[in-house]
Amino acid sequence: MYGPALSGWLLVALCAATGLSCLLRMRASGGAERRAAGGEAVMGFGMAVMALPAAVLTPPGWSWTVYAAVFGGATLHALTAIRHGGHHLHHLIGSLAMLYMAVAMAAPGSSGAHAGHTAAVTGPAGGIPVLTGALLLYYVAYVLRAGTRLVPVATAARGPGPAWATRPELALACRLAMALGMLAMLVTL
Repeated sequence: MYGPALSGWLLVALCAATGLSCLLRMRASGGAERRAAGGEAVMGFGMAVMALPAAVLTPPGWSWTVYAAVFGGATLHALTAIRHGGHHLHHLIGSLAMLYMAVAMAAPGSSGAHAGHTAAVTGPAGGIPVLTGALLLYYVAYVLRAGTRLVPVATAARGPGPAWATRPELALACRLAMALGMLAMLVTL
């Protein structure tokens, strides 16, 4: 998941900004929308931490187990949310993808944080190629679909927060940004 330092920092900035935006959206919303924004904030900040360039922070070997536990919990939460209806399938797939990447990096024989950018030298990085390919296809399709739907919609402001925080296209833009970040992380797996 770690490439050149500049691309790593850009991915960190994108994911952290998305997480912050989701926190603001969470504060301005209520009910199911609030819970969805909270889950997306966790995903955005988790992706930002995982994308930190190795030159800045070389995570200890146990950190991948912590990531796996956090995203395993997020996966269980998304599974229970699906039973109650709503748009949680994408959250489930995102949590599963993050869990998959954390487990692949923690696997014995994986070079951990350096697996992505040393793969060309040492052979294939961690992960199951078919599963990685399926996740890549899903996220490419999601990005293309979300990109075509990202057209401003005239709506009245809702909720107690600032008007921009409750715009429906903001949630879609956050999901699009995280999907692009996920693509970048999966490509280097």
